[in-house]
Amino acid sequence: MPDDSEAARARQRTGTGIGLLLVLVLGAALLIALPEDESPDDDGACRARTVDSWQADDGLTAEFARYGDDASRTDDWTGGDGTHSLRLPDGRVLWLFSDTFLGRVYGPPNPAGESYAWRDTAEPLVRNSAVLMREGRLETTLPAPLFADPAPNQWRWPVAARVEPRSPGSSEQVVRVLLWVRTAGQAPWIFGVPTATEVATLSLPGLRLESIVKVLDQQLVPDPSRRVLFGTTLVEEDGWTYVFGGDDGQAASRPASHAYVARVREGRLGDPAAWRYWNGSAWAAAARPRPVLGDGQRRGVGSAFSVVRDGGTYVLFTMATGTKGLTTVASYWACSPAGPWHGPAKEFSPSLPQGQVAAYNPQTHPVLSGDGRLVLSYDVNWLETTGAAAQLSRNVSLYRPRFVSLRLAPAR
Repeated sequence: MPDDSEAARARQRTGTGIGLLLVLVLGAALLIALPEDESPDDDGACRARTVDSWQADDGLTAEFARYGDDASRTDDWTGGDGTHSLRLPDGRVLWLFSDTFLGRVYGPPNPAGESYAWRDTAEPLVRNSAVLMREGRLETTLPAPLFADPAPNQWRWPVAARVEPRSPGSSEQVVRVLLWVRTAGQAPWIFGVPTATEVATLSLPGLRLESIVKVLDQQLVPDPSRRVLFGTTLVEEDGWTYVFGGDDGQAASRPASHAYVARVREGRLGDPAAWRYWNGSAWAAAARPRPVLGDGQRRGVGSAFSVVRDGGTYVLFTMATGTKGLTTVASYWACSPAGPWHGPAKEFSPSLPQGQVAAYNPQTHPVLSGDGRLVLSYDVNWLETTGAAAQLSRNVSLYRPRFVSLRLAPAR
């Protein structure tokens, strides 16, 4: 799944296809004027925000360890990355993952005599999965993969999702899931060449896959590092869904990727004609989007980042640029999805297990947050030059999300 710049380069040395990191660009033009009352700087309630404090959320981390280690089923989730969450109308939480290990987990010691729970290296790896949680307890894995490969040598990674009306004004609700399509490629595209953004529709309450629609095809953009995939995170506001994305700039040896944003009216995420992209001065249909954050050096994002709204302020979390991108989460703030984005602000380094590992894909989970506390997950993967897949099976605790709880405060 997507990775941040330094983490992506380090993970490329593993020779594995496990991850969720990276992102992309688009083309064409037909401008839609931006109404005056929607100027990016026109939010008087906006205040500079930064991380005030944080602590490990051991309860959530342990719940995923408990479920992953449960050997009562042999077709369920035992580890994955690309962690996204969505509250369903009946109160359940839907967790979406990209590359996922299924199968059986065995208690310690592992075959090397180490005190780790482990899985056989022959256990299946699928490109995506979904797990349901009820009242804080993970219950079941939906048949995986939930989203089949679109074509030979292509796959789908689910990213952000939301519940919305089936169509504008409809009383019937459905789940829309943003999907990244990637195509197998050669180095430096060992995690796949960015190909398209799609939107899947799932029925409620059964979560049956009804359809998948391509909303943004990037195959005609000749330079893969200039392609944009949307959906790493989204924010709902005033009848709009703001969908953020990024490019794969790190594949071109740039230390930081660029962030982009589009918006869609509620109920129309699955309608390609309804998407509007920020082109630097207006929301435009079928236009080439302009970056809202990233200078390719000190400021920028990993391909997997997250945005949350705190009062009138938007706060973005991403792995830091440079070598700190293996361990450290940075934040930015803005008064509008289109920016200008300020920062990086205060950084923090969550705990990591021992070994050659890295953190990536910081994702906020508003459905689990409250009382001034913001829950954020980060994924962990192995960085050794060879044998990463074997390491992840030798110690199954590595390839699972970790959680922290943050508190935001005015930036000083």
